[in-house]
Amino acid sequence: MFSKNKTLGEFIIENQTEFQYSTGELSKLINALRLAAKVVNHEVNKAGLVDILGAAGDTNIQGENQQKLDVLANEKFIQTLKNREIVCGIASEEEDDFISINSQDKNHQNKYVVLIDPLDGSSNIDVNVSVGTIFSIYHRVTPVGTPVTLEDFLQPGKNQVAAGYIIYGTSTMLVYTTGHGVNGFTLNPAIGTFYLSHPNMQFPETGKIYSVNEGNYIHFPQGVKDYIKYCQKEEGDRPYTSRYIGSLVSDFHRNMIKGGIYMYPKSSKAQKGKLRLLYECNPMAFLAEQADGKASDGYQRIMEIQPTELHERVPFFCGSKRMVEKAEEFMKS
Repeated sequence: MFSKNKTLGEFIIENQTEFQYSTGELSKLINALRLAAKVVNHEVNKAGLVDILGAAGDTNIQGENQQKLDVLANEKFIQTLKNREIVCGIASEEEDDFISINSQDKNHQNKYVVLIDPLDGSSNIDVNVSVGTIFSIYHRVTPVGTPVTLEDFLQPGKNQVAAGYIIYGTSTMLVYTTGHGVNGFTLNPAIGTFYLSHPNMQFPETGKIYSVNEGNYIHFPQGVKDYIKYCQKEEGDRPYTSRYIGSLVSDFHRNMIKGGIYMYPKSSKAQKGKLRLLYECNPMAFLAEQADGKASDGYQRIMEIQPTELHERVPFFCGSKRMVEKAEEFMKS
């Protein structure tokens, strides 16, 4: 039985037995992410008061304009993970290449790598719309005691040992899974503690919300166009409601609670899709499946895809199981 008075720290300690062969590193790693999330939350909440709004003047590896808070969040998460000396490597959506970490007293003895999107939806910062952080954790595949290599990061999503997101909105929540269901924790800002608020989160089997940037409709494949028309048709429990924030964390979070489908398909403008497989799609797919939902590229399970590069992009369909399956029907036909 879950207690809503339980803190995130207490929950992690009580559930350490879920991690086979764990010696405490994974629990410490999630605690480090919790600490960094609180620091970033503080910066996000004072964004209108100090000079951290707007563009930083640089572009990231994807050629996207970096916001000042993008850079700050990236630095805070990397710095916190390095300082705790519990990971052997980090890959960030904001970095060109992965970072190999040689702990001074452990000499590459750590077992986990972290892949992170430090501030998802950052284009919404200036207009005070919810943004988030997405993280994914893998057990390294190269020998312990050696520097990490690209192989440690290019693993299919089914190899994830944990994944989650932090949403900075009207309240700040940390939602994560270690392969034993999905649980959400809400930050009490008065004392800086996350409390279990959403135990055993699950997608409704179906829903009435579809989330897609319909401004790109003309560029979508015919299967996506047909599915959107299906969503809009007045028949049975349809038409569905269109809700699109433009922040993956926010759209996913709402759809998991209310029931719905999120879509970012490929298009004539983005032939491979826009979302990154390693930093966005895999962690969200892991969460979706653990919450009784489904995640697909329109044809196959996201977590079965073998990555070939660090910043690989894929089409993404994710949400309530029956809605994703219906979208796949239209794609395949």
